[in-house]
Amino acid sequence: MRNTRHGCRMEPWREAALRGLLRILACGATAMLAGCVTDAGSIRSGSWMIDQKPDRITGTPVAGAVTRTWGATNSNNPAIRNALLQLTCFENRPIAKIALDFKIGSDRNTSLGYRFDDKPGRDSVESRVLLGYQVIVIEDAAALQQFVDDLRGSNRLFVRFRSLNAGNSAVEFKVDGSETAIEAAYAACPLSPATSRRTT
Repeated sequence: MRNTRHGCRMEPWREAALRGLLRILACGATAMLAGCVTDAGSIRSGSWMIDQKPDRITGTPVAGAVTRTWGATNSNNPAIRNALLQLTCFENRPIAKIALDFKIGSDRNTSLGYRFDDKPGRDSVESRVLLGYQVIVIEDAAALQQFVDDLRGSNRLFVRFRSLNAGNSAVEFKVDGSETAIEAAYAACPLSPATSRRTT
């Protein structure tokens, strides 16, 4: 800071940093009420970041909703890793995707279970592990509808994976603010009982 005839003036870099901090604080305060539009073209709703940037091919918003966490564990590895939960449309179909920084097992020998808050837990959920063995998707219509129904109004999600060749893995996500995330993520591919399991 330096003195001028008109009082105390902040150096430009400090002033820019202060303006950025004030924007972040204002964004955080309004996010609790109606979501917050960020400079990157995303909206924050509780623990969710909702992508509003247009796709460069189609020109329409991607509109996926993502919540991230640190704390994923695996019984075969003492390291604690990052994880991601995403609600989105893929090829005009609604899916929920969980991605981790380590292998959770293959499609044929991995079982998914989850529980939202103190709601009933769901075990052996219909799901599919993708090649690379670090991503699992819920795409079956009934399973996805149940997952989303349980998600609504919840604050925390605990997920557990059991695998014959990759041990047991677990992670907990914060999922508050999910109503806005669900509506935005599936706006272009509404949940429908007619949706069938996608095969490869």
